[in-house]
Amino acid sequence: MVLKINNISKQFGGITALSNVSFSITEGEILGLIGPNGAGKTTMFNMITSVLAPTSGDISFYDEQISGLKSHQITTKGICRTFQNIRLFPEMTVIENVMTGSHCRTKSGVWKSVFRTKSQKQEEKEIYDKAKQLLETVNLLKERETLGKNLAYGQQRRLEIARALASEPKLLLLDEPAAGMNEQETVELHRLITKIRDMGITILLIEHDMPLVMKTCDRIVVLNFGKKIAEGEPKAIQSNPEVIKAYLGTEGDDDIA
Repeated sequence: MVLKINNISKQFGGITALSNVSFSITEGEILGLIGPNGAGKTTMFNMITSVLAPTSGDISFYDEQISGLKSHQITTKGICRTFQNIRLFPEMTVIENVMTGSHCRTKSGVWKSVFRTKSQKQEEKEIYDKAKQLLETVNLLKERETLGKNLAYGQQRRLEIARALASEPKLLLLDEPAAGMNEQETVELHRLITKIRDMGITILLIEHDMPLVMKTCDRIVVLNFGKKIAEGEPKAIQSNPEVIKAYLGTEGDDDIA
């Protein structure tokens, strides 16, 4: 089991964002986490990555309790994420952005960096070469010397994914990666997500683009008002009356695709 969410709840004052939510992710799986706005999806991501602490419940990663760890410790364990709002370094080049994602795996300390030792130079070359490989994976190698701010929107989304991959995650959390993308960019995103899974990385995906979710995910967990209302394979989720009601406010429609 890669990730196990066990009866997680989160309260903000008198507001309950999540209530006794449980689910798990197996190795090599693409799991979709969906629900209407305000359902608690990003709150769940924030607790998995220790941006927020659960009010109750616990989270384990490869059978190790990670609740209570600091965010940088979560990254070192092998969990990395992207964000709804793109968070690139706009004045850095594309390849420099990706290289920053490797900082949690570097071994050279301050003094080796200051004195530019042989081992530090070798490590820097290895990070650069790895960044080039990742840019090729996301189809941005030709743009490697372009400033991050000068990329098209869809390219910036792919760059953020490449930077996350540079941390060498075992579990990648993607928070609405298709937001703002056109149809062709979404098709390319689907290919990229499946390619990442083929690289041996497990994926937890938050997304509002239902055709993308249904085509990409192996299983789907549905949240509504902070509670889990459904879990299963895409076809079962599409026809689930509670899911249809949560999205459309009616039980009279056939599916949510």
